[in-house]
Amino acid sequence: MKKSVLSSLVVLFAVNCLSVTTVHAQKKNILSKITDKIGQKSNSSTSTKTTATNTTTTNKGGLNLDQNQIGAGLKEALENGIEKQVVKLTQKDGFYKNEMVKILLPTELQKVDNTLRKMGMSSLADEGLKVLNRAAEEAVKEATPIFVDAVKKITFDDAKNILLGSDDSATKYLEKATTTSLYAKFNPVIKSSFENVGADKVWSSIVNTYNAIPLVNKVNPDLTDYVANQTLSGVFKMISVEEKEIRSNVGGSRNTQLLKDVFSMQDMLGGLIKK
Repeated sequence: MKKSVLSSLVVLFAVNCLSVTTVHAQKKNILSKITDKIGQKSNSSTSTKTTATNTTTTNKGGLNLDQNQIGAGLKEALENGIEKQVVKLTQKDGFYKNEMVKILLPTELQKVDNTLRKMGMSSLADEGLKVLNRAAEEAVKEATPIFVDAVKKITFDDAKNILLGSDDSATKYLEKATTTSLYAKFNPVIKSSFENVGADKVWSSIVNTYNAIPLVNKVNPDLTDYVANQTLSGVFKMISVEEKEIRSNVGGSRNTQLLKDVFSMQDMLGGLIKK
């Protein structure tokens, strides 16, 4: 009897191990296909053929996409972020009434704001905060083409890491690749925007008023640098919003066949990891 029970347990254990091994093998096989396809280098002699055949084959999990198509899909996702989300920032109150990206006062100016309000100058303090956000809204109008151009120039040699990475991997890649050059172009735009919206005059009045108060530590903040960095942060944050929606297909945000095909690979991997 004991021998029979022991034999049964051994058989069950063997079956279970075989089942687990089979599942892992299936996962490894699929992951291998994904990795191989992402790593493939398309060339001019085959690009026409792959474009023609992918229409019928990519519905099977997107495994027949080559690197160029994956790169194009990721670029399209970033371009959607610019078109749908960043453009919102250029509108009146695009920053000021958007709590995700609203530019608040830097630490050294918070005491200025509090002091002015205590002295009955809340309207001046409110105006000071508003013009910072107005400058950002104005600047993004000029800066959007820079972002669009930056997206077009991105190469996706590491497309696998972006596609199969976190839900903001593409945004982080774009941020890392473009922030330095964008800031160099963005800073003078902010300075010019300050003049256009009158932020320089408002803050000159605020700082002078505050510095004239007896016994306070005088301030002279570099608001151009501060707002430029905050504006960049806001732009990338909104691009990230769109990327996350596309990765999760929120509200059918994968609105082209290319996006559906490319991100179906991400869906497949995500399902395997959860099992």
